[in-house]
Amino acid sequence: MNQKERMLSGLPYKAWLDGLEAEREACKAVIYQFNLLRPEERDRIPEILKGLFGKTGEDIWIEPPFHCDYGWNIETGENFFANYGLTVLDVGKVIFGDNVVIAPNVSIYTAGHPIHPESRNSGYEYGIPISIGNNVWIGGSVVILPGVAIGDNAVIGAGSVVTKDIPGNVIAAGNPCRVIRTITEEDRDFYYKNRKFDVEDY
Repeated sequence: MNQKERMLSGLPYKAWLDGLEAEREACKAVIYQFNLLRPEERDRIPEILKGLFGKTGEDIWIEPPFHCDYGWNIETGENFFANYGLTVLDVGKVIFGDNVVIAPNVSIYTAGHPIHPESRNSGYEYGIPISIGNNVWIGGSVVILPGVAIGDNAVIGAGSVVTKDIPGNVIAAGNPCRVIRTITEEDRDFYYKNRKFDVEDY
């Protein structure tokens, strides 16, 4: 088993061996092009992302700047949107469902290093996959750590550090992130806290 196979299996691996460094450099070249798009070139955003990611839906948009390690280890569903400053360390696979909305400065880390300094200094690291379900909203400056799964329809509050799985249909927030409450049918009529919609087409 080479180092790339070890990486994709969630095993300890060395990131500079067996062509991994060259793959990251190729990704950086695409990301450089993406992040330097002129305003009049923004219509190229979906095309570049579809060429970079392993799988996407038809509608995909990320506001530059954006950073990732490989690109091909990221999959998105339909209607994916991420605001400025998304970072995805896609050493492990990262899967987004449909209708995922990501606020600015979110960091998604599948990558990690051993806790013990001698083990860490050996150069071995690891990647554990992350999955984010359908209709998930991730607030600004959220950090999602290796191995986390977030269920359908969840909302992750701004500034949260998500260290363990979050079930579907809940609002969760904090450091460490924890469930605050369930999302209910009564929430449908409010657009922000106690402010009700003043339109009929929501």
